[in-house]
This record gives sequence, C-alpha cells and structure tokens, in this order.
Amino acid sequence: MQVTGTTLQHIYRKTSIALALMSGISIFAGAAAPAHAVTLLDILRGGPGANRGGPAGNGLPGVETGRAAMPSEKSLADPEPLPKVSGPRYYTYKPDAERVVKTAGFAAASAADGTRLITTAKVMAPAEIASALEAFYIKTAEPIWISNGDVNDKARGVLALFEKAGDYGLDPADYQLSIPALTTASVAAPADAPATLVNASVAPAAVTPADAHDAALMQFELALSEKALTFAQDMLRGRIDPNKVSGYHDFKRKDVKLSLVLPFAKEGTDAAAYLQGLAPAGPQFQALKAELARLRAEAVTEGPRVSLPGDLLLKPGKSSPDMANIIAAIQHTGSEALKTRHAATFAAYQQTPDYTPELVEVVKTFQAEVGLKPDGVIGAATVRKMVGHTSEDKIRKVVVAMEQARWLPDDLGSRYVFINQPAFTVYYHDKGVEQFSMRVVVGSKSNQTYFFQDEIETVEFNPYWGVPQSIIINEMLPHLRQDPSYLDRLGYEVSVGGKAVPSSSVNWFGSTEKVSVRQPPSSDNALGDLKILFPNSHAIYMHDTPSKSFFQRDMRALSHGCVRLAEPRKMAAAVLGTTIDDVNARIANGQNVATKVPVKIPVYVSYFTAWPNKDGVVEYFDDVYGRDDAMARAFDATTKVRGAQS
Repeated sequence: MQVTGTTLQHIYRKTSIALALMSGISIFAGAAAPAHAVTLLDILRGGPGANRGGPAGNGLPGVETGRAAMPSEKSLADPEPLPKVSGPRYYTYKPDAERVVKTAGFAAASAADGTRLITTAKVMAPAEIASALEAFYIKTAEPIWISNGDVNDKARGVLALFEKAGDYGLDPADYQLSIPALTTASVAAPADAPATLVNASVAPAAVTPADAHDAALMQFELALSEKALTFAQDMLRGRIDPNKVSGYHDFKRKDVKLSLVLPFAKEGTDAAAYLQGLAPAGPQFQALKAELARLRAEAVTEGPRVSLPGDLLLKPGKSSPDMANIIAAIQHTGSEALKTRHAATFAAYQQTPDYTPELVEVVKTFQAEVGLKPDGVIGAATVRKMVGHTSEDKIRKVVVAMEQARWLPDDLGSRYVFINQPAFTVYYHDKGVEQFSMRVVVGSKSNQTYFFQDEIETVEFNPYWGVPQSIIINEMLPHLRQDPSYLDRLGYEVSVGGKAVPSSSVNWFGSTEKVSVRQPPSSDNALGDLKILFPNSHAIYMHDTPSKSFFQRDMRALSHGCVRLAEPRKMAAAVLGTTIDDVNARIANGQNVATKVPVKIPVYVSYFTAWPNKDGVVEYFDDVYGRDDAMARAFDATTKVRGAQS
C-alpha cells in the first residue's frame, strides 16, 4: 500500500485517539508506559518492543498484554526462524585411553634371577587396569605365569580360555597374546601351544640370549596379567561403556574389584576356571549363551534363504508373482504346528500367483504366530518375519544382547517390570515368574526412548500432563505464533514463572524457558487415566493413552519417548498390589491423586533385539533405532585399540 502525507496524518490522528482510549483501560495497559514508548512505527509493528521478549507490562517475563501481545505485521510477514529442541545424538565411540604401565617400582626388579627384567616390559593399559597391575607387582616378586624359566600350565590354560572368549559374547582378538619365542639357551615350548596369537613386543634391553629370553618371559608375564584383568572386567561389565555409545544410553558402569583378580589367579590352581566363573550366571545371559552356541553350529550348514521384496504389499484377493516364494518362506520359517494345521493347503498349492482365501488363512496363522496383526495383508513387517534372519544376523544380535545384558544386574529380581523397546512389549514379573505381558508404544526414531534402569515409585490417577519444552517449542510454537489463544481454546493451562496466565497473553516470539504448559485431567488428556512414575532425568514414564488404535499396529515406535501401555489399569494394579476394580474406582473418583507403590519395583527400560521369552526361547526383533549398528561400531573401535597395544 502506498502511504501519502495525508494518509499518515489521518493514521496519526486515529492513533492518538486510540492511545488516549487505551491509556484509560487497565486491562490493556497493565502498567504505565514510558512517555517516549509509542511511535507511529511502533503501532504499525504492534507496539513498542513488541515480540522481542522484553519485560512485560504485567511484570511477567515472556508475557505481554494488549496490542503488544499481538504478533506484529513484521513478524507475520517475515517471521523469525522457529527454534528447535534437538534430542540426544549418537557418538563416535572412543575406547578408554591407555597409558604405559609403570614398572620401575616392581618388587621383582631387585631379584637376582631373570625376574628383575620385568622393568624392561612395555605394556599399555587403561588407567584402571594399569593401576591394578602396578599395585599388584609392587608387592609381588614371584611371577604368576612363569615357572622354572618357562610359561607354566596356568598361563596356557588362560590362553586356551581366551581362544574361547567368543562363547561368552566377547572377541578373542581382544586378548590375543603369544608365548615368547625360545632362544638357544632355553627349553623348547610344548608343541600344543596356542598358535593363533599375536606376537608380544619385547624391549631389546638384554645383552645375552638368556637375558633376552628372561626379558621376553617378563614381557609375557606382565602382558598376560593385563589381558587377564581386561578379560575379567569384560566378563563382568562388558567391553563397551554404554554412555559413550549415545546420549540415549544411561548407565552407571559396574565397579569391578580388579585388585582381587591377580591374587586369585596367583593363589588358585586353575586361573582359567576362576576367570571363566566370572561370566554372568543369570538365566537370560545363560539362554543367550546357549543360543549363540546353537547358532554357530547351525551357520555351518545353513542353506540359502527364500528371497522376497522388502517393499512387497499384497492384499487378499489380489495376485503377485512372489506368491510361490511367500508360501515357501512360510514353510521354511513357520512352526511345525502351522505346517500341520495347513498341510492340505500346502499340498494343494500349485505355485499360482493368486492370493486365494485358503492362502490368506495360512498367512493369518503365520502373522498371529509371530506377533503381528493377523489381517492377511502382506507388508514389510510380515515379509521380514517370513524371510527371517540368517544365522549370522542372529549371531550379531545375540552378541550385542550378551554385551548389553552385562550392563544390567545379573539378577533382575523376583519382582520387576521389563520393557523391551524393539519388541514393543512390557513384561511384569513377580515371584520370579512372568505374570503377564502387554503391547506398548515407544518413542519414534526422532523421539527415541532411552535405555536405562530405575525403580517404580508412584502411580498417579487422573494425571495432569506437563508438556515438555521440546513439544512446546517443536510442535506447539508454530501454532501459537499464528494464534496465541491456541492453548486457551484447547483447554491447556499456561503459567509463566509459576503464575497462571492466558495463552493469548504470552509473547510466543520470546523465550519459553519460564513458560509452563499442562493439560488438566480429562478424557482427552494425552496420558489417559493414569501414569506410572519412576523419576528419572529423561522424564520417561509409563502411561495410558486415548490413542488406542496405535496398539493394533505392528511397528509401534510412535510416541514422544514415554511408554504407552495397552492395559494400563492392569499394570497399575500389579505394581500397587491391588485389584483392577480398585484402580477403576480411583479413576472414577475423578481426583488427581498420586499413590506410592508399597515397595519400589525395579524397571528396566531396555533395548534388546534378541532376548529370551518366559520359556527361555530367544526371540528376535528389528533394530528400530539402529542401536545394534552403533554397538558394532563400538566393538570395532575397541578391538582396534586393543590390537594396536598387543
């Protein structure tokens, strides 16, 4: 619009009248404005300082009233970029830094025999292990692994155990070490010594063949002790520090009493048996270990898999050139019960492309068997289950699961709640037995649920939903900048600095740091009728939801990070030790009430793409967040660092 001088004078007269009127209406003015605060340009842009997040007329940060609270012409025509709250990220995994073990003060250094040459040994180790080595050898002059000028049987037993590290989900390459090469002044080593080992480095400090051999033995002594400590630590707490994998991992690493390992190995007759006994004894780990052995044996004879397109979509009554392969895949991966039930259909099938009613029934049975919605529609999820995982795929999943199982307590407890995100399922255990399970919805890939453990403390009935800042900024703010009354119309409660205010009075172009938004209890509340709390820094909890249809989906990574329960009242009754009728009554009361659970119950918000069910049978799930891939990268980085120091 072109603005002439006459037009400006007209606008100015109207503006002066409007200002005079506004100055007498407290609901618009709030507090007295400075005399210099209003200009024509200010009015055209919505008032002095409008939408700049400055102090509000009512004294509340982020809140403005009257004309100043309205989005300005400038902001509507050329809006500021919307801020975003980003979630945690995945890291480039960096193993623990290593340092040289300090050998100068070792007790053996003053001995008259070749053990004095231990000071020439050069071994690198992470700080914890290096300190444990130094503390042990400062007090101990007699070697553990060397007897009568040669590597002893105790050492050979430990080396043989290292060769079998893969049985425990570890990597033998991390512990490789060679028996020292012999000199003309020494006795030949037995022919059955482990051959697939990496040579240990020996410092060229000796001047005679005997001294060179003694130096090599002392290098071996210290290096094997370092490997033994590493193996013990890995067996107990795992190779990988979960908190270095991503910001979604949150665990306190287990403390391993390294000071006990070498004394036990020295005094005991069978150091290998001692180290082997450090493996987790829990039933879940043992089931995974047995599955790993079975898979490795199976991989040797495994034939080719049936191939199906990953983007296949086939509905009942249609036809597909892949129909024959679909039936072949079901016959390969389906249970014996399924094959028996539909034996006549399989026998009569003539490799035709038509998806007939009889074949639909076969597919429905298969879908129900593998935990999918039995609707007969063959899509990506059904194809993945039909094709299945190769033995190598499963081995990778089991190895990751064994590593992650070490992050959890060896004994999960007789009463606990276990959420497995890739399975989209929660399991309730009591008296050491799984009592029930139910479907859950977990975080989407962009709003991932964390991997951690905690304790259930409270059940809140008819809850308020405190909207996280990430949702306020990422999802509500675009609406609020266009319509500041957006939250008022939806019935949300808004407060700034603890004081309730209308949504329409907040400057949504300013900072929302002190702005709180919550949804009162109602039938539309995002948390439904209840939530189950285990207070944590990630604001994750289990809760009800009005979006019941989500539980019918096979892929249920759909939430903002919290865990939605298909049967929340059943879970609430279980953790409170009461009945569902009692829970129903508390909800019907309509009051917002928080009830403490009688005893805190462990909850494991976990992420396992391979995990044993209540019968001990390992089940496999898709890696919905790609965390197994992140673990594989962490394994590779760890082995690379350890190999470089061998």
